[in-house]
Amino acid sequence: MRTAVFSTKPYDETYLRGAAEGAGHELLYLEPRLTPDTAALAAGCEAVCAFVNDDLGAKTLTALADRGVRYIALRSAGFNHVDLRAAAELGLGVARVPGYSPYAVAEHCAALVLALNRKTHRAYNRVREHNFALNGLLGFDLHGRTVGVVGTGRIGVCFTRIMAGFGCRVLAFDPYPGEEAEAAGAEYVPLEELLARSDIVSLHCPLTPETFHLVDRERIALMRPGAMLVNTSRGALVDTAAVVDGLKSGRIGHLGLDVYEEEADLFFEDLSDQVIGDDLFDRLSAFPNVLITGHQAFFTAEAVAAIAATTMANLTGFERDGFCGNQVALERT
Repeated sequence: MRTAVFSTKPYDETYLRGAAEGAGHELLYLEPRLTPDTAALAAGCEAVCAFVNDDLGAKTLTALADRGVRYIALRSAGFNHVDLRAAAELGLGVARVPGYSPYAVAEHCAALVLALNRKTHRAYNRVREHNFALNGLLGFDLHGRTVGVVGTGRIGVCFTRIMAGFGCRVLAFDPYPGEEAEAAGAEYVPLEELLARSDIVSLHCPLTPETFHLVDRERIALMRPGAMLVNTSRGALVDTAAVVDGLKSGRIGHLGLDVYEEEADLFFEDLSDQVIGDDLFDRLSAFPNVLITGHQAFFTAEAVAAIAATTMANLTGFERDGFCGNQVALERT
C-alpha cells in the first residue's frame, strides 16, 4: 500500500524503513507538515501517516479523501488533532499507536522534576563559564515531598513508581481510578485536594473537551504556593496565560513543559536563526524557574521503534482486513 508519511525527520525514516521491511508497503517520505495546502502531496496514495502537529481537520481530511486516501495512520497515541466525525463521514479509517513506551515519558518527566529542583540546567551553563558559585542553586529533598499525579494511565503509573522510589508521597486523580496506581503507592483524592496538598503536580492525561485548560486560573489558585507544575502530555491541558500570571505571583514556583498549546509551528523544527514571534512563549522562556523541552519525552530508541512497528502493523491490518485493533474513528465520533 502506498503511504505518504508527513512531517518526516531522519529518525522517522530510519525506524519506519526498518519496520516496513518485508511488509510490502511503499512509503513516500515527506518533510512538510500535513495541512490543507500540503494534502495534495498525498495524491496517488491510499494512506497517510501523520504526527502530532499535523493538521487533520475537516478541510485537510476532505482534501485527502478527494485524492483517493482511505486511511490515516497516526504516529502518536493522542488523536485530539483529528476531526473524527469528519473522518467517519468521509469514510476514512483512523488508527493510532495506543502505547509505545510509558517509561520514556515518565522518565523524562522525572528528569524535568530533578532539573528544575536542583537547577542542573543553570548549573551546567555556569560551570561552562567557570562560575562555580552556588548562590541561587538551592534545591530541596524530594524524599518526603507530596507529588500529585493527574491521570493514572500507563505513563502516570510509571511516574508514580518513580516518585515513590524517591520516598515521595503520591496523590492521584483520575475519573477512572485503577488498582495498579494504588499498588504503586498512590492515594486517590479529588483534584482540588490534590492541587492543594501537592508540592509537585504532574499531568498525564489526554486532551479532551473535559481536560482542555484543566489547569486554569481557578485551579492554579488552589495550588500550594511555590508548587512545581510539570506537563508532558498535551499543551492545551494548561492555560498558558494563566500559568504566566501564576509564575509572576509566585503561586507556581517551578514549571516544566515538554508540550505547549501553540507548539505546532515551533516544535520539531530548527528555528535558531529566526524570530519566533510568539510573545507568550518568549515570556515563558524568560523565567529562570521554567524549563521547556521540545516535545521530546517520547524520544527514546525503544519508543520510536515501537511507534514504527505499530504503525506498520496498523497499515498492514487495514490493507488486509480494512480495519485494525487500534482504529479510533468510528467509535469516537
